[in-house]
Amino acid sequence: MDMIRIGVIGTGSISGMHLNAYRNNPQTVVYAVCDLNEERARAAAAEYGAGKVYTDYRALLADSGVDAVSICTWNNSHAEISIAALKAGKHVLVEKPLCRTLEEAVQVQQAVEESGKILQVGFVRRYDANVQLLQKLVGAGEFGEIYYAKATTLRRLGNPGGWFSDIERSGGGPLIDIGVHVIDLCWYLMGRPKPVSVSANTYRKLGNRANVENLSFYKAADYDAANNTVEDLANALIRFENGASLLVDVSFTLHAKEDGRSVSLYGEKGGFEIDPETVIVSERANTIVNIYPQTDHKGFDFNSAFQNEIDHFTHCVQSGSQPLSPVQDGVAIMRILSGIYESAAKGEEVKL
Repeated sequence: MDMIRIGVIGTGSISGMHLNAYRNNPQTVVYAVCDLNEERARAAAAEYGAGKVYTDYRALLADSGVDAVSICTWNNSHAEISIAALKAGKHVLVEKPLCRTLEEAVQVQQAVEESGKILQVGFVRRYDANVQLLQKLVGAGEFGEIYYAKATTLRRLGNPGGWFSDIERSGGGPLIDIGVHVIDLCWYLMGRPKPVSVSANTYRKLGNRANVENLSFYKAADYDAANNTVEDLANALIRFENGASLLVDVSFTLHAKEDGRSVSLYGEKGGFEIDPETVIVSERANTIVNIYPQTDHKGFDFNSAFQNEIDHFTHCVQSGSQPLSPVQDGVAIMRILSGIYESAAKGEEVKL
């Protein structure tokens, strides 16, 4: 295949990362863009040189000039558009989460299997250079069996509002928006063990805290202080078939003195931290040592990881190879997320 002609569906904030990365990839051209907001779609087309502008994704998918699509829309349309794109013969990169429910995820997987096309789930943290370094060390047995992981992503004030806080469009709050990243990251580095049970809690206590002054935070384009139907906070203990466990907590808003980010994994021979920066913990000469790899970025670098993600998708489309974050992993993570919400709703542990 020569130049891969890309259609980007949804031109909201996250689409800029896709569009920039495609522009920087010598094997891709932004061929078409689509958004319900025609003005926004035309602005994106003008900035990135797309020759086609659509307001209906079906029309974009009917365009024979499109080889592959990035789906950057609300979560409630991920499954519908992914399935339609696969049936139209397009390769798909869909933003995380894969969809809103496990049932939708299974339907997407079936469509992938029937189409023979590539579908890559946007688990961008897998594509960070530091994570790839750690994955190599895990594979080489540097840490032995990884049996425990702990991930925290706490915002003290960070409910974006708009579609993010509308459960019908988002499928949930901080768990499905930012928690999905660290859950997938830990699960991936733990070797993707089979999840068997979840015990979880969710809380809706603070709302979007629109009353807070003197401290700014990101707000969605359709922010409405009166609309908030998602959780503020979620926590969960996830157990795996091999005996390993993952403890996670994530919030949009919390009475905390500052935001908190930490991701740590622990093995029999050593451990490592990813957030807020990469640190390897080991033993040398009967002494505990903390090793700081000399890499371009101490922690997660969003821009370079996104470029790596788009470059990988491009390679998979050209070569026909399976992506690093395939649909099967999207389904597995959706099973965990659904289990967390179910456990919280029932107030008891649930089997997966």
